[in-house]
Amino acid sequence: MATRQQFTLSQEERRRRVFSEEFKKKKVKEIERKQTTISEISKTYEVRSWAVRLWVNKYGLNFKKGEKLVVESESDTVKIKELQATIAELERLLGQKEVQLIFHEKLIEIAEQTYGIEIKKNSGTTPSSGSGTTGKN
Repeated sequence: MATRQQFTLSQEERRRRVFSEEFKKKKVKEIERKQTTISEISKTYEVRSWAVRLWVNKYGLNFKKGEKLVVESESDTVKIKELQATIAELERLLGQKEVQLIFHEKLIEIAEQTYGIEIKKNSGTTPSSGSGTTGKN
């Protein structure tokens, strides 16, 4: 069975390799589109990561001389997406609870009318009942 070492290039062979401009541009586009990373290209093609960074600086569309690139870490982006999903889920649950509350209040109202008994007590738990205040100042 063949081993990985049999397919790796020697240091001398790596020094003699020349990547075409088309290949470099293609790999830079993949990096910019977040399809791959510099380290993945470095490992796959056995080229130093600093050399790939040179390709990015030379062929990258998002890089211009004199400009600095501010990169948001992917972990922050993932956290933001997770938090947005959590917010959406909580809003959905809140909406469901509001519908349930309205349903229960209506059910109690209908039961009071149907059976002629007072189910809700004026315990002061709602703003319009209880402590004798009318809400007017």
